[in-house]
Amino acid sequence: KIYIGKGTYIAGNVGLITANHDFNDLSKYTPGKDIKIGKNSWIGMNCMILPGVELGEHTIVGAGSVVTKSFPQGNCVIAGNPARIIKEINEKEKK
Repeated sequence: KIYIGKGTYIAGNVGLITANHDFNDLSKYTPGKDIKIGKNSWIGMNCMILPGVELGEHTIVGAGSVVTKSFPQGNCVIAGNPARIIKEINEKEKK
């Protein structure tokens, strides 16, 4: 399942991947893992969000990023491959 919080924006060509191929038998899939995106977040163009990732509220994902792990604390800007925190968002910036 994919959970998307209220007020979240998702740009074009974003991949939300909940399952993957089994490395031992490429004709089979691994069990799916949920993706959770907190409210008031923004996922930039051409991003990939991989299985099991949770993004907390107010998370901004830079264009072209590959998100391989969770950032449940939110209030941050993440970017890169693999995505990492490049900026914390404070209360004043959220308004």
